[in-house]
Amino acid sequence: MDPSPAPELRVLGIDPGLQVTGYAVLEHGRGAPRVCEAGVIRGNTDGSRGTDMAQRLAHLYDGIVEVLKEYKPAVVAVEQLFAHYDHPRTAILMGHARGVLLLAAGQCGLTVHSYTATRIKKTITGHGRASKEQIQRAMQRELGLDRPPEPPDVADALAAALCHCYTLKLPA
Repeated sequence: MDPSPAPELRVLGIDPGLQVTGYAVLEHGRGAPRVCEAGVIRGNTDGSRGTDMAQRLAHLYDGIVEVLKEYKPAVVAVEQLFAHYDHPRTAILMGHARGVLLLAAGQCGLTVHSYTATRIKKTITGHGRASKEQIQRAMQRELGLDRPPEPPDVADALAAALCHCYTLKLPA
């Protein structure tokens, strides 16, 4: 008797940001990974940087909840924060965005796996210091896309999701 094929795993990859958060939903398990959806959630609706922080976070939260409800991922893979010692305020602000994303996942009962940017890049390209363009080209190649994903935030979210799939060593 042939074993039944492995069920598909739906992974939501997230590249957190206050201005632009990239997200990508991948299915993997039966053949090559497949993109279900990918895009960005903007921290404000008018494109300005002046939007109140609470409103930006609420907009980010509402956007990711919509993605979670529509695509029902089984797990979330998110890029960890990188804090440069010259810019500690940036890390604190990014922590706000990451926090609402993790809250949304937690409220849906999802497990969240965090990966450093270096780990994601090394898993996807073989080099932990790959450029944004290298990540975009790798995502195009690995996922059979017609063109590199734009903007780079989408490519980073795809890379986080694919990194998780590869880390699990799911059958191809």
